[in-house]
Amino acid sequence: MPEELFSLAAGSAIFKEEDFLQSFSSSCQSAHDGILRGFREDKAGFGWYGLPDADLRELEELTARFSSLETVVQIGIGGSALGSLMLEKALAFSSSGHARPHLLVLDNVDPRELSVLETTLNPESSLMVVVSKSGGTAETMANFLWLFALFERKLGREEALRRIVVLTDPQSGILRDFVRETGCFSLPIPTSVGGRFSVLSSVGLFGAALLGITVPDLLRGAGAMRFRIENSLRVIDNPAWLWSVLSHLHEKKGRNISVLMPYADGLEDFAEWFAQLWGESLGKAGMGTTPVRALGAIDQHSQVQLYAEGPDDKLYTLIAVKEHGEDRIIPGPPGKALQSLAYLEGHSFGSMLYAEAQATASALIQKQRPLFWLEIPRLDAFRLGGLIFFFEYATALTGMLMGINPFDQPGVEQGKMNTYGLMGRKGYETYGDTVEKRKEDMYRLMLKA
Repeated sequence: MPEELFSLAAGSAIFKEEDFLQSFSSSCQSAHDGILRGFREDKAGFGWYGLPDADLRELEELTARFSSLETVVQIGIGGSALGSLMLEKALAFSSSGHARPHLLVLDNVDPRELSVLETTLNPESSLMVVVSKSGGTAETMANFLWLFALFERKLGREEALRRIVVLTDPQSGILRDFVRETGCFSLPIPTSVGGRFSVLSSVGLFGAALLGITVPDLLRGAGAMRFRIENSLRVIDNPAWLWSVLSHLHEKKGRNISVLMPYADGLEDFAEWFAQLWGESLGKAGMGTTPVRALGAIDQHSQVQLYAEGPDDKLYTLIAVKEHGEDRIIPGPPGKALQSLAYLEGHSFGSMLYAEAQATASALIQKQRPLFWLEIPRLDAFRLGGLIFFFEYATALTGMLMGINPFDQPGVEQGKMNTYGLMGRKGYETYGDTVEKRKEDMYRLMLKA
């Protein structure tokens, strides 16, 4: 009997006709075949599909070398940072018995954060991991230059180079050239894997392994989800096809906001990771839905009023966790004044959180708001790997159904080139000039307070 990854249910308001949904099976099959074809032909962007089969030997060797260090600083931005943060938040806390290092992610270029790091980081017990497939990401490379200079001042150049692991393209790019020049440690990022789909490559797995997360279980869960998808050829039987088709249909109905609301603190950064995956993959050609992160039960007290009685422009996915591991029991009230709270006594906090998720789902269904209920038995590496692959696949499939390329990001690239121009990178001068000219439009109405 295979282990259950999760269950997915659709609220009554989300669709009316099962036969109508079933008519999309051929479209999903065609899109699925396109994903398989892109993967088999090693096309740019499709490599994530094969990551559950990754060979972990080189990664495990490097993990053993550095696992005794106190701090790992991962330098990256976007997909080179969010996946690692997501894995740490979800799983690192439960890795009992492992003297894991502390993970710091250096993503933004705010000088105040660098000032704090400069006074608190001990390079003698730290490792820097720089993540950029091309080596051309300005923020990542600026942070890398700064941190390497700090390590070099404290440790000397030779020792500083022994404290670097570079995650980059296996063949090309300036970071690959840096590895060849210096002989520092490195792990490859598969050429056909894009940043926001890279968490199950070395980008996310190296840091996860250092933190004591069971990486083989992550990949096993991802592989189990892939098997589940490949062996269900009807929309009504395939959770990823169902979620993708209904997301696509509700966008056409004007529901242009996709809310992901997990009921577990460990999945808070999962919602952040999903927001980049979904928004950057599908926001193209005037299409796409805006991802919104919410966290239950906290956002029942900040957002659910809008969800229940505001505009009907959202599609909701609630993620509930059935068992929370080391749970705690709510004690009884200590005096007569608090006797009205006696109803809480004896309940576990985990059961309360699950009840909160059910209550929100019921309230939204009562208001005829379209809702997915996604329930996982427990939050562990196997289930998280399945969730990661599910949302990566569903995002790619939705893009194929929309008729757009889910693996490029032309809007992001424009901003990158403008930044290069403003920072004086050779060959990009015209982009900087264009930004300067457009300031006139931006500053046409200038109010000072």
